[in-house]
Amino acid sequence: MRSTPEGSTADRILAAAIRRFAEDGLDAPLRAIAADADVSAPLILHHFGSRAGLRAACDARVAAVTGEAKSAVLDPMTGVASFTDQASRVGGYAEIIGYVIRQLQAGDASTARLVDSLSATTLEYLEAGVAMGTVRPSLFPAERARVLVESSLGALLLGLPATGGHIDLARLPDQLDELYRRIAGPFLELYTQGLLTGPELLGAHLDSGTVPPPSPTQEDPDE
Repeated sequence: MRSTPEGSTADRILAAAIRRFAEDGLDAPLRAIAADADVSAPLILHHFGSRAGLRAACDARVAAVTGEAKSAVLDPMTGVASFTDQASRVGGYAEIIGYVIRQLQAGDASTARLVDSLSATTLEYLEAGVAMGTVRPSLFPAERARVLVESSLGALLLGLPATGGHIDLARLPDQLDELYRRIAGPFLELYTQGLLTGPELLGAHLDSGTVPPPSPTQEDPDE
């Protein structure tokens, strides 16, 4: 799935912004984004108010694309087919991934907002998966969602570092394919089979008094 949608002027601006920010960094000129979207720079401000507003909208688009893709994979009726389709087109996410890398490199308040947004989206689709029976319930649903986001983002940042201040979106699809081949198996093994053979360490952690007791509304994941 590419980040470039067909639709309104605002959609075209968002697609152009995600691509330009990914290629040239978050300080890319609005006039360059406007040229890419075939609009005027003032029209960007008309739709989004400011550069900060444009970046916030880009963050929302990234979270929405991520949520849609993951929700499709967790659907018990279409999950395997969706997973196979997405796995065959990993490179199509190059613009989205490039933008995420730029946000992570920024290391500022906008980075934290993006991680928060992705974590909230992840919690939503995981809880939907729990309701559908494709995801195990958790004693720590929000924390689990954030850990999954942070581990995935860490893999991206370490596996696809930008060099020379520029991300080559022409090469990034091949780099994404290579990274996927390297990490997909271990991640899927952890997600589907787990790591440890027994619950002793989790029990010790829960008994240590360092964490709140499990919420009574959450099911025991070992039941």
